[in-house]
Amino acid sequence: MSKEQKDSGLTMLPGQLEPVMVGRRLFLRYAGAAVAGGAVLASCKDEENPTTVPSSVDLGMGDIGILNYAYALEQLEAAFYTQVIATPYTGITDAEKTLLTDIRDHEIIHREFFKAAIPVANRITDLTPNFTGINFSDRASVLGTAKAFEDLGVSAYNGAGRLIKDPNYLVLAGKIVSVEARHAAAIRDLLNPKSADFAGDDIVAPTTGLDPATKPADVLPTAQKFVQTPLSGANLPTA
Repeated sequence: MSKEQKDSGLTMLPGQLEPVMVGRRLFLRYAGAAVAGGAVLASCKDEENPTTVPSSVDLGMGDIGILNYAYALEQLEAAFYTQVIATPYTGITDAEKTLLTDIRDHEIIHREFFKAAIPVANRITDLTPNFTGINFSDRASVLGTAKAFEDLGVSAYNGAGRLIKDPNYLVLAGKIVSVEARHAAAIRDLLNPKSADFAGDDIVAPTTGLDPATKPADVLPTAQKFVQTPLSGANLPTA
């Protein structure tokens, strides 16, 4: 990277052919995601997507199983936002495209972090998404799906956090879920500008101020609707 690119805030991300701006856009912070994944991304190499869909993928057990669980969700989100930017919906504004590009870049970093963190012998395969139910040319369809994905991701990380035994993994998961929560708020603000819905009672408990914490067994059926590859969490820890 040239000095000019550094000075301008341009940064190369995995899968990017051109540097992208990751400065002070709204309240998203690239640094929050980079803390979790920056150190390991330098060693990542591009891999070709599989040409066939496996009959079933077992996420595994213990902390590795939880990492695979998070990796599966990040694959889904990264694939979704990559498609959103590749085929922008009708009437997308420059501000919306900038925001959604930021989120895409964060999700790619999250995906690549887990890919590098999980030993190859224990890592699940690249998943094949199923986005047939999403109209990528329609703003409401795209942003409604984005809202569902981000809310699901936050509740999934919250629910899986108590199942992680290694404190180092727990700290990293905590950093990532904070970024996911900012994504969720940003998407909600696009849907309902200048409202309180970015942290509404539909997602934040009014008595505790906390987001929901959903068990993997309850998250996977929802995520499965958007993934062709059958996922099994039968061996994931439950306590």
